[in-house]
Amino acid sequence: MGDPFPVKPVKVPAVNTKHRRIATEIPHPDSVAILERLRSVEPVCMEGQPAIVWDHGDNYYVRDSYGNQWIDFTSGVLITNAGHGRKEMIDAITKVAQQGLLTSYCFPHSYRADLVEALRKVAPRSTDKVMLLSTGSEATELCIKLSREHGRRVGKKNGVFVTFNNAFHGRTMGSQRAGGIPGLKEWIGYADEHFVNVPFPDGGVRSPKEADDFAYFEASLAKQGVTPDRVVGVMTESYQGGNSSFAPPQYIQQLRQWCDKHNVILVMDEVQAGFGRTGKFWAFEHYGIKPDLIACGKGISGSLPLSAVIGRQDLLDQFPPGSMTSTHSGNPVCCAAAIASLEIIQHEKLVDNAAKLGEEILQPAARRIQQRFSSRIVAAHGKGLVASLHCVKPGSTEPDDKLAWSVILKAVQSGVMLFGGVGSGGASVKVSPPLTITADALQEALQVLEESFAAVLEG
Repeated sequence: MGDPFPVKPVKVPAVNTKHRRIATEIPHPDSVAILERLRSVEPVCMEGQPAIVWDHGDNYYVRDSYGNQWIDFTSGVLITNAGHGRKEMIDAITKVAQQGLLTSYCFPHSYRADLVEALRKVAPRSTDKVMLLSTGSEATELCIKLSREHGRRVGKKNGVFVTFNNAFHGRTMGSQRAGGIPGLKEWIGYADEHFVNVPFPDGGVRSPKEADDFAYFEASLAKQGVTPDRVVGVMTESYQGGNSSFAPPQYIQQLRQWCDKHNVILVMDEVQAGFGRTGKFWAFEHYGIKPDLIACGKGISGSLPLSAVIGRQDLLDQFPPGSMTSTHSGNPVCCAAAIASLEIIQHEKLVDNAAKLGEEILQPAARRIQQRFSSRIVAAHGKGLVASLHCVKPGSTEPDDKLAWSVILKAVQSGVMLFGGVGSGGASVKVSPPLTITADALQEALQVLEESFAAVLEG
């Protein structure tokens, strides 16, 4: 199917509330030229988002240059945990830029030292080490590499790396091999027996209900001919990104015990889950475990391209000097942004805000919307300030991407910014506002979301 968000301007009802303002056709006619310029030069894969030309952001708002303002339910793509355009971050970025140190490869600078020390303070162990990188895919690939090297060193030949069905770990070849979405791996052209997927325990929404029992994990490996002595690593998103689905805590605790028993590295992919999103600083804290490696990104800087792997010293120190580097690792401008973002998250107690607003407003509202439209929304998953509503076709559990896209478009036309459908079949409507959002703005946007479902389903 083509782009579900056409560029043709549509006359929509005017909106003017405390938090939202829609005063023109959507998209604005003057923005069409920009959209068409992009579409004439960029590949079609860059389409698929609402056809709004963003101009600037302010805390939990995004605006175009034509007088329209949206409550942001995207955080970019779970990036702006500390809010859009924060002065503290702009000042930090400007200071380094004016200093003239725009890049340094792996040559040392004080901003890198400050950031890795700050990240170790929030790491599971006080002895953990930190490797700075550029993207989430780069971070997950490094976790795969470190797990494989550890397996090789302890004598695991022909090692297998285990991940979960429906998982998303990035866009590069290694991260997509590890991912659990078959359609994203078709371009590779051949399977790799050293990457194995097992069902994710999501309460029976996209996996069998039996998958919630850890015995199903072991049985799934055995069915694929994988014995524990061959497994070098297990990686899971702390919650599955597209579906906002969490595993049962007991399951992850048993997984931790299984990894310890079989000398397997446990990796938690926190690229979109970390830095307070779920009401805990790290989403894996909901499970009461400590992973061996953490892949993080997105919310780490709140703005600029940066990611990191945090983990056990013995794992991070496996490779000698100069053999595990990244061109933009620890870029000074990105480091400054990350330090400022981390300080805002901590000083403004945004983790607590995410927990409070999630428990009191977002999660109850998501469940209410799901129950109201239960024949078309099979589940509402999430914690803190992230939630997904899983849309299905009438009388089935088959994902309904058309419904998701229609609801998203309606909400955007009403002043709530959402990104395109995500998760299984692109059929989940995902809510992920900046952690700075206020209770009244959150409630207003959720009311718009419910009204958008009603408009599409009830007319």
